[in-house]
Amino acid sequence: MPKSPEELFKEREQRWNDAVAIKEPDRVPLCPFVNFWPARYKGLSFKEAMFDHARAAKAFKETVIEFDWDMAPSMLPMMSGNVFKALKLKILKIPGVDLPDNVNFQAVEIEHMKAQDYPEFLANPGDFIIRKYLPSVFGIFEFLKTLPEINSFMGLGGVLTIPMTAISPDFAQAIEDLKKAGEALMQWMGVQMGYEGEMKSLGYPIQVNAFAQSPFDVVSDYVRGMRGAMLDMYRNPEELKHLIGLVEPYQAQAAISMAQMYGNPRVFIPLHRGAGGFMSNDQFAEFYWPSLKKLLLDVANAGLQPMPFFEGDYTPRLDFLKELPKGKIIAWLDKADIFKAKEEIGDRLCLKGNIPSSLYVAGTPAQMEEYCKRLINEVGEGGGFMIEGALGIPDEARPENVKVMTEVTKTFGVYRK
Repeated sequence: MPKSPEELFKEREQRWNDAVAIKEPDRVPLCPFVNFWPARYKGLSFKEAMFDHARAAKAFKETVIEFDWDMAPSMLPMMSGNVFKALKLKILKIPGVDLPDNVNFQAVEIEHMKAQDYPEFLANPGDFIIRKYLPSVFGIFEFLKTLPEINSFMGLGGVLTIPMTAISPDFAQAIEDLKKAGEALMQWMGVQMGYEGEMKSLGYPIQVNAFAQSPFDVVSDYVRGMRGAMLDMYRNPEELKHLIGLVEPYQAQAAISMAQMYGNPRVFIPLHRGAGGFMSNDQFAEFYWPSLKKLLLDVANAGLQPMPFFEGDYTPRLDFLKELPKGKIIAWLDKADIFKAKEEIGDRLCLKGNIPSSLYVAGTPAQMEEYCKRLINEVGEGGGFMIEGALGIPDEARPENVKVMTEVTKTFGVYRK
């Protein structure tokens, strides 16, 4: 007798939870992370995927059902071009707007705060964010540059300044653009929630809804830029650590609130600047690890499941990861030696990874089968393993290789009948 969607949902959740707890599930979990691949697989361009949300959701649904993965990937990583266009976002280039239709969105490196601005920022973060940071990130907020210091709004100054700001044409245009962004966001979220509700009704849990970032990465990605943050480790170390300390509580609380709102315990945490090659182990210990460790513990202690994506080579950092609690965290590994990680931290952390993107894109089905079987045999031994691409399923992955990965996991990754 076929299992009901409710039974399948519980079975798939249990398979994931057993792996997180470093136990042997009935089978290696098959929960690939994707960005544009389902949309491309179903014939959509990058532009269509970011702007035509209904068609993108249909592509995701059909792909999950066709491959019958254990969890449905969230559409959130693909994001909404309509929202970004309305906000006049300066930190991303978008297909069909700033880029050709079939080029993925690209981050733009901007130093939103200069090194000489540290004293001003740390003395009054709110004022700096409103009058200098927001105009640097969002084109619709250019008018904020003309505001006086926010502290001057107290008393008679506020009575005069606020109405003068409100009647400016730039302010009126910003309100109109912000309304468009809000409407686009609600439309996007409506499609996203409809897709997720439908997948759940079919027995597929959603892999992740909540996300956070390492506090160092927030500073590097959105405030100082990569170059600025790296130089600060030498030139402004105390100011950098102070800023990182300000960021961490907000990242943890936002992730916890989002996970609780969705009722989904899994929290995705992409890590950008902490890999080997970006900084030494000593620098990692001083600037990166303390706030990242606190973020992971804060999320785990809230009863959630942090899933940090250790982008790049984290093999030099394995000793740090031994400090994390057993059976609470999913370590998604990119270029780290996953076989060495199995030996050193496999008894503490659930390992997720790490089929090379090159194998998805340029490998043969036979090569894919061989590597997947090796991962299952060696890293999957004893449980605590989820098969995954080093970067998820890349957008250019060959469908036949995705099919082989799926089939091998279902047939060869079985622990017990």
